[in-house]
Amino acid sequence: MRLLIAVHIMANVPRGTLYVGVTSDLFRRYVEHRDGLIPGFTTLYGLKRLVWWERHGSMVEAIAREKAIKHYVRAWKVNAVEREKS
Repeated sequence: MRLLIAVHIMANVPRGTLYVGVTSDLFRRYVEHRDGLIPGFTTLYGLKRLVWWERHGSMVEAIAREKAIKHYVRAWKVNAVEREKS
């Protein structure tokens, strides 16, 4: 089984706190966030909802995209999440 390399956004409530991360196993990472298994920002702020993700072919590509997204204004991130819902 091939792992899913992805950039993802976690949230707590609609238009609430956002977290942008990168992982080589999206499902495992989602479960870690959801269940609060790894102490840190997502556990502290209760970020348990996977609200957006984007697949990448390599970890190098994904890390570059994550860094770019982290510099985007909050409105871009919120709009990306809301576009996925419609």
